[in-house]
Amino acid sequence: MPEHEEELPDILEELKNYNAISRKFLEQRKIFLWGAVMDESAKEIVNKLLYLEMIAPGKEITFYINSPGGVITSGMTIFDTMNMITSPVITVCMGLAASMGSVLLAAGEKGKRHIWPHGKVMIHQPSIGGQIVAPASDIKIHADEIQKTKKMLNKILADACGKDVATLEKDTDRDYYMTAEEAIKYGIVDKISTVV
Repeated sequence: MPEHEEELPDILEELKNYNAISRKFLEQRKIFLWGAVMDESAKEIVNKLLYLEMIAPGKEITFYINSPGGVITSGMTIFDTMNMITSPVITVCMGLAASMGSVLLAAGEKGKRHIWPHGKVMIHQPSIGGQIVAPASDIKIHADEIQKTKKMLNKILADACGKDVATLEKDTDRDYYMTAEEAIKYGIVDKISTVV
């Protein structure tokens, strides 16, 4: 029992330091997406984007991304917020920006989309996870909806990368991985960043 009492202050101190670090990053207008794009992570990012816009409209925000992707509707909430605020959003891929993560990376302010030297980007077509248990007519509705979503995402990436939609349709048919240099050539990012 005494061992647990000794550990408790360390845990509390870690939490206190974590919150102090998070506050410091927010003061520096730096926000992070670590892991999958889900409702909870989207809520946190959108709240921070709107807060930073409210306290200093038009001042740059840096958005660091290390994500395998996730829920499209959650990601589009972040995407729309990035495009509606007046503050330019600098995006930085550190590690991996895949699937919806790549869409958010490409959505950054043109000329200010960065990738770290060993960062990777992956684009592909959207998919439906899990198992759909429904009548055939409902399955067709889901299939039609995913096709609309695929068109929308291909158009977003085509616009962000300066490519035609046909190229994106071909390239996103399967998982398409890119190194930092390849992502620059493709147009998803603008430069390799060697500083934090």
